[in-house]
Amino acid sequence: MATATTNPTSAALPRITLDTLVLIALAGAAGTMAFDLWGKTIAPLLGLGGLSPVGLARGFLGALGLPNGAPYGNLMHLFLVGVIAYPVGWLFIARPLFNKAVPGLHWTIASALYGAALWVFAIGFIAWFAGNPAFLGFARITWVALAGHVLYGVVAAATVVYLEKRTA
Repeated sequence: MATATTNPTSAALPRITLDTLVLIALAGAAGTMAFDLWGKTIAPLLGLGGLSPVGLARGFLGALGLPNGAPYGNLMHLFLVGVIAYPVGWLFIARPLFNKAVPGLHWTIASALYGAALWVFAIGFIAWFAGNPAFLGFARITWVALAGHVLYGVVAAATVVYLEKRTA
């Protein structure tokens, strides 16, 4: 159904296949590119301040006592979180929950809500765990991060929807 969160067969968890792994990587890459374009280029050009997700990742790694140099922060933000963890969360947790709890909810709304949940996790919890104030003290950058996480959720989900339609 075009207005539903997903296609009718995706109410169950997706099978883990090579196609699913490629879908995860492509959705995550698209979402991460949109997030970084917004947070590192567009928001600063608008005078809103720029996001530093690699810095946050480095702080988190350091708080865990792990190596936290720039390469590790980039690996954490770009690959482990952006390309793998967040799209896995959409495909295997959020999308099935939305399908069950609110059947027929359009995927754009569900994915925007998912992005907002990612923001709560990243800026509310991870920032605090890394030694910053929770939600970064609700400074201007907090709202730039909210927009970035919502954008990530929508772009990643749009990529999933597009690729699933092409293979259906």
